[in-house]
Amino acid sequence: MLDYESVLSAAAQLSVADRLRLIDELAGSVPDDEPPTLSPEWLAEIERRSAEIDTGAASTVPWEEVRQRLQKKVGLDGAS
Repeated sequence: MLDYESVLSAAAQLSVADRLRLIDELAGSVPDDEPPTLSPEWLAEIERRSAEIDTGAASTVPWEEVRQRLQKKVGLDGAS
């Protein structure tokens, strides 16, 4: 079985486009019921941004739209 360091070393040899695709796939594989532990600073930032959305001071963009823009920016237009 591969360990973290082996996987990280192999991933580092991929092209930037393939590393970005790998990041996307790995992020999608994390179960929703196992969120990461966040620092107090990140929690405060999340609270601040949530308040902006609640008051209408900020609006959101659907993830699929953001993902498509990022993929286009790095040349992954047709990637899934």
